[in-house]
Amino acid sequence: MASAAHDDIDILTKAKRALPRDYTPSDDEEYMSPRQLNYFRVLLLEWKKSVVAASEGTLQSLQDGPIREPDLNDRASSETDWGIELRTRDRQRKLGAKIDAAMRRIDEGEYGWCSKTGEPIGISRLIARPIATMTVEAQAAHERREKISRDD
Repeated sequence: MASAAHDDIDILTKAKRALPRDYTPSDDEEYMSPRQLNYFRVLLLEWKKSVVAASEGTLQSLQDGPIREPDLNDRASSETDWGIELRTRDRQRKLGAKIDAAMRRIDEGEYGWCSKTGEPIGISRLIARPIATMTVEAQAAHERREKISRDD
């Protein structure tokens, strides 16, 4: 699972490399100004392109054919690899939906604001995780509540 999260970070890093180098949002300017929103819109679009390209690679790998390994150990290994590819594809599908939701929030003027508290999420958090919907504090509280309800 750590590998899939690492892949998501790699894809985001590649998307960030495609951005113009002459601007990075900062806390010194008006929060969610048109220039910042445009930066995040471009970042999200580039990230989506990277996710689609990665998912096409996963699909190609899955379409290479059925598992026909004569050795049982080789077949088991191939089936495990196929399962990992399917989980990766599902993660990519979910990530694409989250990117689309972030784009809608930009269009609706809600991007950058916490869905729970209404406070600014923060530039540094959005640069690190452009699909974030909550502040770090609200996210931590949400995860604590989720853990408690799972433990019950």
